[in-house]
Amino acid sequence: MNGERGSTTFLKVIIFLAGIAVLALCIFLVPRLANFAAALYPNIAPMKYLIFIVMYGAAVPYYFALYQAFTLLRYIDVNTAFSEISVKALKNIKWCAITISGLYVLGMPLFHFIAKKVDPPIGLVGLIIIFASLVIAVFAAILQRLLQEAINIKSENDLTV
Repeated sequence: MNGERGSTTFLKVIIFLAGIAVLALCIFLVPRLANFAAALYPNIAPMKYLIFIVMYGAAVPYYFALYQAFTLLRYIDVNTAFSEISVKALKNIKWCAITISGLYVLGMPLFHFIAKKVDPPIGLVGLIIIFASLVIAVFAAILQRLLQEAINIKSENDLTV
């Protein structure tokens, strides 16, 4: 049991560090990228704000998904992982990942415009984020289904005993 708590503690630290890393990107990189995009295309007035909408908009479901993952780890710590609340947390993570992917799909034309004027292809980063979010969504959906099936089997076994 102590090894399980150590594993969840490690994952909680990783979640916390991932949150700090994205916060740093939101504070330092996003404004620079938005200003850079606005300078590249001064004739497209809302360019800066569109970058803000896509990137900060994706940060909201990202942090909600981190919170849900942290909550799921707490459920594991207190041995309530096989419950409907865990299934709901996985469902929320899935929808957060789909939302992030959708925002970046909508933002890809912006990244394409920027990539046309910049040497390293920035558009590739957007594709990586879309792909990673979709992988997380599929993984969360599979875990959600497996957990729901395990809960159903457990409840059936409880009824037969």
